[in-house]
Amino acid sequence: MSENSNSAPSLPLDNEVGGGNAPEFTVSELSGAIKRSLETGFEHVRVRGEMGRISRPASGHLYLDLKDERSVLAGVMWKGTTSRLRFKPEQGLEVIATGRITTFPGQSKYQLVIESMEPAGLGALMALLEQRKKQFAAEGLFEEDRKKPLPFLPRVVGIVTSPTGAVIRDMLHGFDERFPTRVIVWPVRVQGESCAGEVAAAIRGFNALSPDGAVPRPDVLIVARGGGSLEDLWGFNEEIVVRAAAESELPLIAAVGHETDWTLIDLVADARAPTPTKAAEWAVPKHSELLDRLGQNADRLRISLRRKLESVADRLKAAARGLPRRDALLAEPRQRLDRCEHRLRAGLLATTTKSSLRLTRVSTRLGPGLLSARLSRCRESLAGFDNRGRQALMRTTSRRRVRLEGTLGRLRPSALQGQLRQARERLAGLDQRGRQAYLTSHAAQRQRLQALGKLLQSLSHHDVLARGFALVRDAGGAMVRSAEVLGPGTGLEIEFSDGRINAKVTGSSGGAAGPVSAAGRPAKVEAKTAQATRPASFTSDGEVRRPTRKGRDPDQGTLL
Repeated sequence: MSENSNSAPSLPLDNEVGGGNAPEFTVSELSGAIKRSLETGFEHVRVRGEMGRISRPASGHLYLDLKDERSVLAGVMWKGTTSRLRFKPEQGLEVIATGRITTFPGQSKYQLVIESMEPAGLGALMALLEQRKKQFAAEGLFEEDRKKPLPFLPRVVGIVTSPTGAVIRDMLHGFDERFPTRVIVWPVRVQGESCAGEVAAAIRGFNALSPDGAVPRPDVLIVARGGGSLEDLWGFNEEIVVRAAAESELPLIAAVGHETDWTLIDLVADARAPTPTKAAEWAVPKHSELLDRLGQNADRLRISLRRKLESVADRLKAAARGLPRRDALLAEPRQRLDRCEHRLRAGLLATTTKSSLRLTRVSTRLGPGLLSARLSRCRESLAGFDNRGRQALMRTTSRRRVRLEGTLGRLRPSALQGQLRQARERLAGLDQRGRQAYLTSHAAQRQRLQALGKLLQSLSHHDVLARGFALVRDAGGAMVRSAEVLGPGTGLEIEFSDGRINAKVTGSSGGAAGPVSAAGRPAKVEAKTAQATRPASFTSDGEVRRPTRKGRDPDQGTLL
């Protein structure tokens, strides 16, 4: 052990290595010595690098990585320094950081404690990203007109993500609360050199599926990945992925990274979700929300129909008021009817006379043979009609008899029994739900009553009386709030926490302060016991209960 713990321990010399007298150091002593050496040699440095991973915990500190082509340096900026920054730290931003090098012995790591930081320009990755963004924007891949709407109720949802990460578990958990939907996962790598090729192949593969094939074609696609640094998400900025998303015939939702992260696939996709779980909620609506919307639409339909019927009824009443009276409408037709009746009588007489003359001329040519021949033809025609009617009746009866026999053969009591059993099961279910609803409502009302009782007890003035205060009333039972209204001889009733007493104002004081009597002189209010009641008790419903006296009602009064 070294003699001075505050100084850096001396390391053993070469000739001492392997010797029994070599000094021994604890891990903490060695770590402290390294920490002091680094802080002494690099107590003020300026470092230029590109920002990589950025972490903002709830403490308000900022943890980040500074990197170049070959190395990565961990850095930390405390909360007070972070609040003074004039720009927002982002991945890929090239900065110049000023601070001191120190170590974190708990993990055997060295890091830069940043005291100030300023931007130095865009990094290589950010410059490449901006170049690709401008290229695709010039080609029109980010235009809103080419984006496709999402289906309302997709039957099949395709997900392109890693099957082993937490993203797919969160998304499947989100689908559990939504409308029943089939989910197909295309496993890909979401990080690394092969990420872009696999994601592009998955998007094109889903589009190439047949709707009637063994694996159904999805109605909507979701490309999902958790948060990460710019390097971790770089696969989704590759040109092959962006063009595959732009060529997709299926609606595509991009859910790459967290809400603050963005990639080029977010700009070309038909919709961008802030998180993978939110993408699942966007793809499939919630079953309860659909029921609520259906109920709202039904209510709007009923209201619209009622308003429409009321409007038609009002218009009908207005039109009825504009119609002429019934007598006015029938006056002219009555006159025409009277004229037609007069003309009809004259016409009937003329027609009858004319027909009589014709009948007289024709009757001379009539004979029995003509009538007999016509009667014979009528009988033959009637016999033919009767024969055809009998045959038609027999054919119709035969067909209906066959249909009736077939129908009787298909009738079974089992169908009615099945319906009766289903109705009984439904009735039993409704009875159980009704009982449960009654018990739930009864428990809620009981809890509400108990809460109101506690509130009433907390607002009661009896707790105030128990702390040493008293309530003063005059002879009429009204509350006395000031001594100025009291004069000598005024009767009072004073209520304490354990009972009430009767008192009287007997005199006045000579001081200038105090209540003034009716004569204009300061009154001295002295209460002397005129009649003391027994200690009172209070029930739970707010009534005052006094001990029972002989010949008196046990209820002496009610608490005001």
